[in-house]
Amino acid sequence: MNINEESLELHRKLRGKITIKGKVRIKTTNDLSLLYTPGVAEPCRIIAKDKSAVYDLTMKNNTVAIVTDGTRVLGLGDIGPEAALPVMEGKALIMKEFGNIDAIPICLNEKDPDQIVEIVKAIAPVFGAINLEDISTPKVFDIEERLTNELDIPVFHDDQHGTAMVVLAGLINALKITGKKKGEIKVVVNGSGSAGHAIAKLLLAYGIADITIFDRNGAIYSGRPNLEQHKAKMAEITNKQQFKGVLKDFEGADAIISATAPGGLSHDAIRKMNEQKIVFALANPISEISLEESKQLGIVVFGTGRSDYPNQLNNSVIFPGFLRALLDLRVKRITDKMKIAASEAVAKLVSKEELAVGKIIPDTFDKRLVKRIVKGVKKSLD
Repeated sequence: MNINEESLELHRKLRGKITIKGKVRIKTTNDLSLLYTPGVAEPCRIIAKDKSAVYDLTMKNNTVAIVTDGTRVLGLGDIGPEAALPVMEGKALIMKEFGNIDAIPICLNEKDPDQIVEIVKAIAPVFGAINLEDISTPKVFDIEERLTNELDIPVFHDDQHGTAMVVLAGLINALKITGKKKGEIKVVVNGSGSAGHAIAKLLLAYGIADITIFDRNGAIYSGRPNLEQHKAKMAEITNKQQFKGVLKDFEGADAIISATAPGGLSHDAIRKMNEQKIVFALANPISEISLEESKQLGIVVFGTGRSDYPNQLNNSVIFPGFLRALLDLRVKRITDKMKIAASEAVAKLVSKEELAVGKIIPDTFDKRLVKRIVKGVKKSLD
């Protein structure tokens, strides 16, 4: 039985991977009076007078909405809200298992960004944070920006924030292995969707100034015709050399971070990289290049999104701890400073001995992750 068949059989057996379970049992009339009417009226009165009390008296303090419209699910594309539900359940299960967070999938039968914003704003009172998930670009950028500005709870987009943070954590350690300095390296970001866009922004915030972004039409540069708005904004702060060609002709990169599709990373570009090559091939479930190809191309540090390769750069390393931090610290808005702090906390969990053999990222099951991320984010707020 292959993994697809085994997974399908398990899903049929479980009929859903999460459930709602009460924290207390109702065994007596007194229990019913305390937990429901008439006793429940008192916390209602308190919250009506002071809305912030909702964090102390209800589930809001530990509950996240995982919101999708099903338009960009894994590598499957626009498959709809019903078909997106297994992924959102899996996300919720990971949050519970690793971060002890109660997460509820909200799969919307709505693709209009204006309507999505209004729906999320309407349900926000229940939740301590919003996790946008698997919404197509470029509309997700607008949705995230508007919700961030209009809500008083944090809006986390894992395809952007989570991917960027785990990539930065891996890159921090890759630089230690290769002896390269963040202020001196030349980085290529291959792909300008949610992941590529956010990776470039976070690397810039971290202090990596020389970044060139490529999409399927070549380098993104200031003045390139017909650029979408989010690409035009990035063109203003990247590609210092104003390179206008395609990736295979780009020379002298120290690191290439690719978030595209299988076969979407030029071997010629890798061959033209500087020595001590760092390549992250993030396409999932099949990476842009294989482990065997990475060895043939002389890549020194190779990371992917695959669990069967070394250095799996998986968002699950980051998002349970980061969301735990957002909830515990009652963060209202996510900042680059918080994201960098989380990445640095993750990177520090890899020992010198592990770095010596090329490991750049801790395992998702590392029990230290959540506490270290929370501690790092908290320190960034001081």
